[in-house]
Amino acid sequence: MKSMHDTYKTELLPKLMTELGIKNRMAAPKLTKIVINCSIGAEAQKDKKIIDKVREQLGVITGQRPQVTRAKQAISTFKLREGDPVGVRVTLRGTRMYDFLTRLVSIALPRVRDFRGIPRKGFDGKGNYTLGIVEQTIFAEVEYGMVDRIRGFEVTLVTTATDDRQGLALLTALGLPFEKEK
Repeated sequence: MKSMHDTYKTELLPKLMTELGIKNRMAAPKLTKIVINCSIGAEAQKDKKIIDKVREQLGVITGQRPQVTRAKQAISTFKLREGDPVGVRVTLRGTRMYDFLTRLVSIALPRVRDFRGIPRKGFDGKGNYTLGIVEQTIFAEVEYGMVDRIRGFEVTLVTTATDDRQGLALLTALGLPFEKEK
């Protein structure tokens, strides 16, 4: 079975180059990394084991050990001190990135109830796309026994595209199901 990366190189890249009018293969947009971020916030101050649970769940989903993100400054209103854990994140590149994207597109997103496509408004102006996932249980790898609470996270697809038009063309070619324009 061909991986998504091989399919991109052999089939999708030539189509993308003609669609965007690009002559050089190196100038064509490509996916460089996927960053998955889960914010826990004030909940982590009440129970320190929550960070471990979220790390375990995100590790099962991504196949890579998540990194704990810490507060950069103290905010007394939220009872937050500098250095307190506030979330976890994972950066995927290479084979793991394409494996995660395949599972996201073919298994996880179709499990979302009343799914009509992902919104087009998640682009940042430079071709990168951020998608919010409402619950971690849409991934088949997560067993219901390990879920203590439904948590959402965000998935950022970082590309080499120069603008949103190129980013949309790339992500559509990779199989992301965007909602139809009205």
